[in-house]
Amino acid sequence: MEKVWLDSYTEGVPVEIDPDAYPSLVALTDEAIRRFADRPAFESMGVRITFAELDRLATDFAGFLAARGLARGDRVALMMPNVLQYPVALLGTLRAGLVVVNTNPLYTARELRHQFADSGARAIVVLENFAHELEECIGDTAVELVVVTALGDMLGLPKSLLVNLVVRHVKRLVPPFRIDGTVRWGEALATGRGADTGRSAGAVELSGDDLAFLQYTGGTTGVSKGAMLTHRNMVANVLQSDGFLRPVAREGEEIIVTALPLYHIFALTANCLTYMRFGAMNLLIANPRDMPGFVKTLKGVRFTAMTGVNTLFNGLLNAAGFTELDFSALRMTVGGGMAVQSAVARRWKEVTGVALLEAYGLTETSPAACINPLHIDEYTGSVGVPVPSTECRVIDEEGNALPAGTPGELCIRGPQVMKGYWNRPEETAAVLDDAGWLRTGDIAEMDAGGFVRIVDRKKDMILVSGFNVYPNEVEEVVSNHPEVLEVGAIGVADEHSGEAVKIVVVKRSPGLTEESLQAFCRENLTGYKRPRYVEFTHELPKSNVGKILRKDLREQFGRPGPAGG
Repeated sequence: MEKVWLDSYTEGVPVEIDPDAYPSLVALTDEAIRRFADRPAFESMGVRITFAELDRLATDFAGFLAARGLARGDRVALMMPNVLQYPVALLGTLRAGLVVVNTNPLYTARELRHQFADSGARAIVVLENFAHELEECIGDTAVELVVVTALGDMLGLPKSLLVNLVVRHVKRLVPPFRIDGTVRWGEALATGRGADTGRSAGAVELSGDDLAFLQYTGGTTGVSKGAMLTHRNMVANVLQSDGFLRPVAREGEEIIVTALPLYHIFALTANCLTYMRFGAMNLLIANPRDMPGFVKTLKGVRFTAMTGVNTLFNGLLNAAGFTELDFSALRMTVGGGMAVQSAVARRWKEVTGVALLEAYGLTETSPAACINPLHIDEYTGSVGVPVPSTECRVIDEEGNALPAGTPGELCIRGPQVMKGYWNRPEETAAVLDDAGWLRTGDIAEMDAGGFVRIVDRKKDMILVSGFNVYPNEVEEVVSNHPEVLEVGAIGVADEHSGEAVKIVVVKRSPGLTEESLQAFCRENLTGYKRPRYVEFTHELPKSNVGKILRKDLREQFGRPGPAGG
């Protein structure tokens, strides 16, 4: 196929990458560690570790896992927010030849039971604040080794300060739990330090076909599934992202704000792994929902890059003190995970002086598939163009390629596309064909220059009297009303039109009325796209990374009229 998008690449971005340039993700990260040994690698709660310290601690953890008899290919769950223990456990697990199962620490026991039973995880590292949920389900899983860590384990503070700053303020957030045979974090590292396994320092021979991650996702339909991401998949996506970012990145000088959780594929690849290639420091934000604390952390930090989702950027823009921060070093801001709204992008540029550019990807693509070229200095409304060594096409229901500007299902092919879903061959075959094309379940259109615009999720489309209405478009329009803070759009049953549009709105101004919103929509939306119903709420349901959850929105607000009518 003709790659028309290549003409839009920023100068210096490669057309192709070599996914076999490194035999494994371990080899790729080890190179970065050697090159930037003395540079700070991660910071959390005011404490930094260098690449050399990360190397030593990861080696210790790999040695511990090997000493406890975990064999190549065994799965290890990591259940932590953005704390320093996460990158240590991540690299240690990979070095030991094991597979990382990233786990949301806010999961309920039911969700944990499914993920651990499905993955067959034999070991887990869990922050003690969340161990009580693990206690409820561990008996129904194959987990036999539990490493428990505390927030204070990596802070390196004097004992008196730990008592004052951690125990007093954090221990009360630790519900009691009892899991037999647990190993404390410090004990695990000490064991690994003294282990003579021959496997502790990356000695395990890994190939590109070996699994690196079982990354769980709802996919396009059904229950949560483990996307099998190989070392080759991950190396490819890191090199693809590196290629796109390198024209603006400065080796040894980058500080990237990492507010999205590292257990999520976006921050894992974009922030943690790719920016390690630049010798960057990841500034870890453990609780981004604490906006005052988030802004306080950013004060005095000359950060150069930030990734996030639309709701995160919107929250920061409305947080006290954010507009007074020093943005003089900021060079790159990328949004993904959900649609970036023009109102948020416009205000971000006004406040920071830097364009908020959109990217697109899926767990199944490790995740980057499209990124806006970084020489663009304004919000475009598109998710950009395919990254190096990647093809995109838009198809109809019969699988036929559609011409430029025609909406259809987006398909992606490239070395970053997953191997398949863990133990789910039928579901794999439903989305991944023999030629390597992944059906994304997203409705998109590609223009003549190769820029991709995501219209919406196929399953979220609203059918009004035979016309397709996409919630993203309605939300984009309504979000431009100056008195709207957040909005979600859903379809509700209607006896006349089959479905009707309903919007659920969080007010920026208490004076906002349904009448003013309806008048605004009449000016900006054609008749069948206008919301028939408006409901106000204090908060929209969101995922752990801040994406508005349309499924939950439908469950909570799916009646035709507003509350009480």
